[in-house]
Amino acid sequence: MDFKPVDRLPRVEWAGWWTETIDRWRAEGLPDGDRYDIVRHFGLDVYYQKWFGSRAGTLPRPASHGMGVIASHDDYDRLREHLFPPFEQAREQLEAWAAEQARGEAVVWITLDGFFWFPRTLMGIERHLYAFYDQPDLMHRMNQDQADYLLSILKWLAPICRPAFMTFAEDMSYNHGPMLSHDLFDDFLLPYYRQVVPVLEEMGTRVLVDTDGDVTAMVPWLQTAGIEGVLPLERQAGVDAIALRRQFPKFLMIGQYDKMVMPHGEAAMRAEFERLLPAMRSGGFIPSVDHQTPPGVSLEQYHVYLRLLKEYTAKV
Repeated sequence: MDFKPVDRLPRVEWAGWWTETIDRWRAEGLPDGDRYDIVRHFGLDVYYQKWFGSRAGTLPRPASHGMGVIASHDDYDRLREHLFPPFEQAREQLEAWAAEQARGEAVVWITLDGFFWFPRTLMGIERHLYAFYDQPDLMHRMNQDQADYLLSILKWLAPICRPAFMTFAEDMSYNHGPMLSHDLFDDFLLPYYRQVVPVLEEMGTRVLVDTDGDVTAMVPWLQTAGIEGVLPLERQAGVDAIALRRQFPKFLMIGQYDKMVMPHGEAAMRAEFERLLPAMRSGGFIPSVDHQTPPGVSLEQYHVYLRLLKEYTAKV
């Protein structure tokens, strides 16, 4: 990710597998084990991920998926005791991961709730989008509280473990582009990124955003915020890593491998690696399934993918 020569690229799954996928593979012979056991079984490089979520387990659940639990300042005041949970209990785990990272045996990655994601998870999808216009004071209040919380995490974390990279969970684009305008990004997200990103830079942590859909139009906005890269670069949304590399020569990218080719055999999987090879050779790009491997992929097909991943990550 420094655009320097390497012996090979990392061989990773940036996301865990769907439960349905693992259930299928178990029936086809995959041994039992947790996410990291599976990574090692497949011979992949280890990413340890710690997600510092901003919602406690005691937060009331919404009535249905996509709905929210907060509609006003009063709701936020009432439920704030269920937000910004303690994180110090992760110390022992992170110390162990940091030691593995220092030995070159693993990479530590943290995820933080971003400034689009956090209010949406509390307000629900529709109310959140209206709130940019109807409740700007509440939006800013929530995001300032979130920024303060993230800064407290990073202050605590820095002496314990300095992650190689991090992601802001955002999911703020869809198959036709961003779900907010450039002006709204600058008003409601940029001020809070600018508080948190410099601290991550001081820690030596690469800063990426996790957003689904077509992120292309948003890349310059992210760069203004100090964001260095993005994942997963979903192919089904029309994202093209080759075009992004031409337009943004130093932008970091993880993902982009079209998961939909995987059930169609070795020739289709090889063609997808060939498509990505120029980006792989350009630096600043790590190929990985562009989202979780779907349950339509058999264990045998996945082993073909892994064999090709090993082959092509050595072609740089």
